[in-house]
Amino acid sequence: MAVVFERPKALCDVPLHYCPGCTHGIVHRLVAEVIDEMGIEGETVGVCPVGCSVFAYDYFNCDMIEAPHGRAPAVATGVKRSNPDKFVFTYQGDGDLAAIGTAETVHVGARGENIVVIFINNTIYGMTGGQMAPTTLIGQVTQTTPFGRDSQLAGNPIRVCEMMATLSGTALAQRVAVDTVPHIRETKKAIRKAFENQKEKRGLSIVEVLSTCPTNWGLSPIDAIKRLQDEMIPYYPLGVYKDITAEGGNK
Repeated sequence: MAVVFERPKALCDVPLHYCPGCTHGIVHRLVAEVIDEMGIEGETVGVCPVGCSVFAYDYFNCDMIEAPHGRAPAVATGVKRSNPDKFVFTYQGDGDLAAIGTAETVHVGARGENIVVIFINNTIYGMTGGQMAPTTLIGQVTQTTPFGRDSQLAGNPIRVCEMMATLSGTALAQRVAVDTVPHIRETKKAIRKAFENQKEKRGLSIVEVLSTCPTNWGLSPIDAIKRLQDEMIPYYPLGVYKDITAEGGNK
């Protein structure tokens, strides 16, 4: 009998703790598939900080390290510099990466650290109760913006890929999504490219994944996907914001 579906070997055979309709599981699978296809499970180290992905060490079969909130890029830098032949990736949410971890994120790009950053953008703090994140859209209702985010009070949402693309050490800055099958396939290609960049020592690769949070958005999984398409993608356009391989040069 032909096998049409199987669990990636780099993904543990355990139930995930994520809420119904959450798209973290999709991204986990894509990362695991890339690790399998490149045959690097035994050479990979993942770093996950505080947030919805805090239990990711239970889900990946590669080595995993827990980092303080926002500090995954700093921890990953230490791991990579002490083990330069290993594949090192971080897996971070928007509250973590773009708020408490902003400095770490910017400076791994400025230094051109040869790591992969998987950035999950669902425009809200998930695990800690649904507060406004740096990526929360104008008018979006959260626990800390009950009347909607007001730019006069809380500033404007940060476009991380556009910001990281300005840094000399960034090799790849790409925004993708997991709302449709074609977009999911494009997301996997971006993750694979990021890991290939690390293999070739090109510098930092950041893949921003537009994702949903049905629980904290107060929406059904189907309506959450529609919100991603109707509200998030217009403000956070999908695409490649920097790719040094397309520009014809390596670091």
